[in-house]
Amino acid sequence: MVFKNITIIIPVFNDEEVLKELQSRLQIMLNENHYQYKIIFIDDGSTDNSWNIITELQNNDSNICGLKLLRNFGQQNAIAAGLDYAEGDVVVIMDSDLQDKPEDIPKLISALEENDASMAIAKWIRRKDSFCKKFVSKLFYSVSQKITNLHYELGLGVFRAIRGEVVEELKKYNEKTSTPISLLYWIGVDYVTVPLERDARFAGKSGYNLHKMLKLSMDRIFSFSMFPIRASIYSGIIISLLSFTLAIIFIIRRIMNLVAPGWTSIVVIVLFLFGINFIFLGVIGEYLGRVFIETRQRPKYIVKSVVGDICKKL
Repeated sequence: MVFKNITIIIPVFNDEEVLKELQSRLQIMLNENHYQYKIIFIDDGSTDNSWNIITELQNNDSNICGLKLLRNFGQQNAIAAGLDYAEGDVVVIMDSDLQDKPEDIPKLISALEENDASMAIAKWIRRKDSFCKKFVSKLFYSVSQKITNLHYELGLGVFRAIRGEVVEELKKYNEKTSTPISLLYWIGVDYVTVPLERDARFAGKSGYNLHKMLKLSMDRIFSFSMFPIRASIYSGIIISLLSFTLAIIFIIRRIMNLVAPGWTSIVVIVLFLFGINFIFLGVIGEYLGRVFIETRQRPKYIVKSVVGDICKKL
């Protein structure tokens, strides 16, 4: 099957210095490969001039549409917004900072065609990121592999091409506390990897700070794993055994008059109750909080403005 009708989803956050260069390179690639296309820029609450540039780009190309979110909802929710407006044979998701090269999109689409796969994902053989970002990414991967039931290869990024029918299936899952990328792995979408090199940022600095990485990790762990609550049970058992052992030791010391009256019982009670309760309350509270979020049915994103006639929610 030859894919020629594609939608490109690009979440944007404070990338005013990159957008025109990104669009220029996208346009060259699209023209050379004779794609019928739709480009969706999602402004995720930028505080710079990104939205005005997106509007300008749309005025010059009717195949571009822009979504301006009411505030910063996070990259994954911005991607979810783009997916809701996507259509076509193939949907491509990429970053806006030109670390994902527009020239590599045909390689992903070719991999879909040649391998009859549902998704083609960039696998970074070399990436020009900081040591800290690489370390956090590897840590996130290790935790995800060991704690959740989501399994995928190391070195995979957001940059990917997905068949249109898979995107339509993904739209059925309206979960608030999980992410589109995680759901793709959970569904069990078959994929092929494409070895690519990841460039350094064209300009500016990454909006993915440590706080956002930790939040993404928490979303994946608590949305796709029962490990934390099971770990709390095991921790409670261990603490109980330790408390029981200490209780025996303190009782023996009390019999031998080595401690003051009343001190033993206080220490044992504090160790036992506080040790177990704080662990249980924290973990159960996290799960209950996520159930509460899901039951409220609040949207994952709110669109403030739309530019482009082709930007119609399907």
